[in-house]
Amino acid sequence: MNQKIRLVVPEAPSPQSVDTTETRAVAKGGIRLGVLDNSKGNADHLLKFIVDGVKALLPVASVVSLRKDSVSLPAPAEILDRLAAESDYVITAMAD
Repeated sequence: MNQKIRLVVPEAPSPQSVDTTETRAVAKGGIRLGVLDNSKGNADHLLKFIVDGVKALLPVASVVSLRKDSVSLPAPAEILDRLAAESDYVITAMAD
């Protein structure tokens, strides 16, 4: 099954930007979804809402959810490596 995925970047588009979408095949068992919680207040609630929405639209084989220790520091390499190894797509968000 093929699903059209639209990437939304929350920044003002540059004048030379173009709409880029890519169609990816979804594995029979579903996608492996990664979640990176930046540890900001309510990010976990927002991410759960997003994951539930994805599950309603697509077959999801697994979800790996990881949390950074500090909102102000980048995710450690171990977290990024695990997400890369165990996920087809990764969702992250900030909230308050």
